[in-house]
Amino acid sequence: MTAMTHEPAVLADDPFDTANILDPYPFLARLRDAGPVSYLESTGSYAVAGYQEVYEVLTDFETYISSGGLGPRDIRKDSGWRPPSILESDPPIHTVMRRALTGVINPGTVRALRGPFTPPAVELTEELARRDRFDAVTDLAEKYPLRVFPDAVGIPDEGREHLLPYGNMVFNAFGPENYIFQQAFAHGDEHAAAVMRNCERENLSDTGFGARIWDRVQEGLITGQQATLLVRALLSAGVDTTVFGIGNTLSVLARYPEAWARLRANPKMARFAVDEALRVESPFQKFHRTVAVDTELGGVKIPAGAKVLVFIGAANRDPRRWGDSADEFDLDRSASGHVAFGMGLHQCVGQPIARLEMEIVLQQLLERVATIEPDGEPVPILHNVLRGFESLPVRITAA
Repeated sequence: MTAMTHEPAVLADDPFDTANILDPYPFLARLRDAGPVSYLESTGSYAVAGYQEVYEVLTDFETYISSGGLGPRDIRKDSGWRPPSILESDPPIHTVMRRALTGVINPGTVRALRGPFTPPAVELTEELARRDRFDAVTDLAEKYPLRVFPDAVGIPDEGREHLLPYGNMVFNAFGPENYIFQQAFAHGDEHAAAVMRNCERENLSDTGFGARIWDRVQEGLITGQQATLLVRALLSAGVDTTVFGIGNTLSVLARYPEAWARLRANPKMARFAVDEALRVESPFQKFHRTVAVDTELGGVKIPAGAKVLVFIGAANRDPRRWGDSADEFDLDRSASGHVAFGMGLHQCVGQPIARLEMEIVLQQLLERVATIEPDGEPVPILHNVLRGFESLPVRITAA
């Protein structure tokens, strides 16, 4: 070994153990303490926990490729359960598909969504503000995205009940085929078939993002199969993470009453509050990439073909990037640069829509709710890679 490299620390911890999923932060702290890059015996992969190193993996798409799959298996050698999505592709295929999406989802088209996205948020928050307590997940976070996002894509009402379970399958497949995976896939064929039907052009409205993606087929930019996969990618990635993002944001703000008061006095700070909440309670916690060539990361040599397990949740709480208070929500902190939506080539193309939904919901709640606080213990969800809650009871006083 050269003077600049060292053997990685070897940890016996299992990141997919139930205890580490339900409360990930003690494990993530141990992971960072072991070094920015370590080796996990339980998964046979290299763990990347430092912010700088995670950022490098996310932005160096030639060394850390996505076409090997975001789960522990190399889908180039052992095909996955579905045709690869844009997330599981590299250039030049990814370049073509990304160009097709960015032509559809851009600042102008996202700004136009504020009008149709606001009335459902008003309706939901007005109803909730008439209570003294509600569940921030089941009564709001799960309801709002399913009201507005499928309409924006243009899928029919029939089959929307499959969106959440399908997304649950997609993201759990980024982890091992454990009990959690098996539960998610219990009715997998039914959910996958229903979602794929709604991605076909004949089942899409003429005004949604789905139809605009299919327009790219007529222009010769992408194939019909790629259009179907892009609509599918929007549906699978555009609901679950937004549900978790809204729930996680409210879980944080319920614990920081002074921040809620400041936001009510200045609602324009809502977007900054969302970013800081996404940093400290990242919905997307971890996923894999495959090393294409022998490389070195964080002073550790990693061989070609190895899997790296990228811990977004650890990077977003790395004290070397965010300071000694990295585990705390701070409304005065600039969360710019957090990696909750990824970074680089594979940065989530739908993130402006997710941000808009979270901002609208929060602003409407701030207008109608004077105080919000926990009303009992939240119930974290058991999920291989996402961090969120099955239930988040809160108590409020109306404005």
